[in-house]
Amino acid sequence: MGHSLRYTVNCSLLFTELPLNERPAAARKAGFDAVEFWWPFASPVPSDTEVDAFVAAISDAGVELSGLNFFAGELPGPDRGVLSQPSRAGEFRDNLDVVVGIARRTGTKAFNALYGLRQEGVDPAEQDAVALESIAAAAEAVAAIGGTVLIEPVSGSDAYPIKTAADGLAVVERAKAAGAGNVALLADFFHLAVNGDDVAAAVRDHAAEFGHIQIADAPGRGEPGTGDLPLLDLLEAAQAGGYDGFVGLEYKPTVPTAESFGWLGR
Repeated sequence: MGHSLRYTVNCSLLFTELPLNERPAAARKAGFDAVEFWWPFASPVPSDTEVDAFVAAISDAGVELSGLNFFAGELPGPDRGVLSQPSRAGEFRDNLDVVVGIARRTGTKAFNALYGLRQEGVDPAEQDAVALESIAAAAEAVAAIGGTVLIEPVSGSDAYPIKTAADGLAVVERAKAAGAGNVALLADFFHLAVNGDDVAAAVRDHAAEFGHIQIADAPGRGEPGTGDLPLLDLLEAAQAGGYDGFVGLEYKPTVPTAESFGWLGR
């Protein structure tokens, strides 16, 4: 039967053959009407010129900006988020106004807040308390534009504390208990699978609670069909279970990006 969920292209991993602001137009040319990005700037508070150029690239391409990361430090790299870093809480707070400003201009509603790695010499309980405060501040900021803060389990580092759907949902529940109702799980099927989670069970039990889905095949993180994950079956099950949002294509193409969409059967 398949599914009818809409795809959005993660232009921080796809179309990297091109300069960042040329990627939305490339996604449109490839037949997509929505894109998402990691934080596309080097600093939490970029210049107005940088922001204007990014927003114009989205508008000129005629695509929707379906999702955006908050500032996450070096990504990929040694940070994988700054939510839980006490020394960088100020940077994260400074980033919120910029994110909301972009959202007001683009209509974006989904915002990924990456937790960050455990830090040597910092009590994990302190990191978790800082993260909760940052999540609450982010949720309050994006609530003004009807936005949702997303919490993502990530693979690739033992020091990243959120690895499974259950880990992510526990953070979401803590945020909701603290009064932040607009927080939800980002279910990246690749990360969950690589971390040993039961992706099918997570979909079966929690699809309606997902704030966003991202996909790549595993192993390898390539386009669907390059690994062993039954991605289309999982997406069909997610829709049947109540998920009706976007599906982010967040894979590393094994061929030039424009050639990597054959699995869609268009």
